Amino acid sequence: MNDEALVDLLPDAVVVLDADRRIVAVNEPASSMLGFARADLVGAVADDLLRPRGRDGKEIWAEGWPQAARLPSVTGIPEQTVSVLTGSGDDLRMSATGRYLREGGRLTGLVLVLRPVHRREREGASGIEVVSTVSHELRSPLTSVKGFTSLMLNRWDRLKDEQKKEMLEQVHIDAERVTRLVTELLDISRLETGRLRLRRRMVELAPLVEKVVGDVRNLHPDLEPAVHLAENLPEVYADPDKIVQVLTNLLENTGKYAGGEGVVLDARLVPDAGGDGMVQVSVSDRGPGIPAADLPRVFKKFFRTDEGRPTGSGLGLYIAKGIVEAHGGRMTVTSTVGEGSTFTFTLPAGIPEELELDPQ
Repeated sequence: MNDEALVDLLPDAVVVLDADRRIVAVNEPASSMLGFARADLVGAVADDLLRPRGRDGKEIWAEGWPQAARLPSVTGIPEQTVSVLTGSGDDLRMSATGRYLREGGRLTGLVLVLRPVHRREREGASGIEVVSTVSHELRSPLTSVKGFTSLMLNRWDRLKDEQKKEMLEQVHIDAERVTRLVTELLDISRLETGRLRLRRRMVELAPLVEKVVGDVRNLHPDLEPAVHLAENLPEVYADPDKIVQVLTNLLENTGKYAGGEGVVLDARLVPDAGGDGMVQVSVSDRGPGIPAADLPRVFKKFFRTDEGRPTGSGLGLYIAKGIVEAHGGRMTVTSTVGEGSTFTFTLPAGIPEELELDPQ
C-alpha cells in the first residue's frame, strides 16, 4: 500500500502546502470536507481557493506566513478555529492544526490537519458573532444618545433652541438605528424558526417605491436613485411593510458600498412558467463592484465586503433574501468589479387562488 493510500485511511482531513501555500497533496477526507475534487485542490493556492479566515473574519495569510513561522524553533501552529470557502460557495467552520516543513531551517511548507467543529462549538461561535456584532453596532448610537442627553440635561438653559433641535434630531436618528438592529435580530430568529408572519394584501408597488425613495433621500442626501417603473406593473400579494424593508435595505446598501452615484431602481413584469408572470425589481449602481469570490457569500449572515464604506450589522441582505423567499420570490446579485452591481428580486404577480372570487 503506497503512502497516498495510507493517508486516505486517516479519519482526519490532511492538506499539504508548499512554501508558497500552494496545495501539493490532499487526502480523500479533505476533498470530501472541502467540497472540491482532488484535481481542483492540488495545484491551487490555498489563499485564493479556500480563503481561510480566523474568528475575527480576517484572512489568516493576508500578509503571508506569520513572522513566527520563519523561526526554526517554531514547529507548528496550535489548534484554532478557522473558516474556509467550500466548493459549493458556503463558509465552513473547522478546527485546524499543523506542522511546518523545513529543510535546513528554511520553511518549505505546512501539513494541516482539519476537523469539523462540533455542534456545540459552532453554536458557541455563532453566539459570539451575534454578541460581537450587537455590541459593536449598539456602542456608537448609545454613546451618542448618552452624550447628547447628558449635555442637554446639564446645559439646557444655556443651549439655543436650534442646538436643542439638532441634538434631539440626532438622538432620534440613533434611536432608530437601535430599533432597526433589534428588528433585524428578531427577523433572523423568525426566519430561521419559520415563524416570520406576513400580513399580505394586494398592493401597488409604485406608492411603496415612492415612500422608500423619499425616506432614503431624507436620510442620505447624496443618494439620488433614478426610478423606472413599467406602465403595466400589476399589483402583488405581499406584506407592504416587509417589501418596504427590502427596498430600503437595497437602496441603502448601494449608498454604503457604491457611494450613491448612478443608482437605478427598475420594476417590470417578466414572464414565468406559471402564466401570471413575476414582478421583477432591480437596484443597480455604478460602484466598485463585488469580487467574484465574494458573490456566493453576499447573502450570508454578518458578511460585509471590504469595498466601499462597510457599516451596519451585515444582516440586511440575509434578511431581505429571506423575506423575498417567504413571499415565493427569489433574490439574486450580479456584479462586475469596476463597473457596479445589480441586486434583483422577484414577486409572484396576479391574484392568488385564495383571493379569487368564486364565479358562481
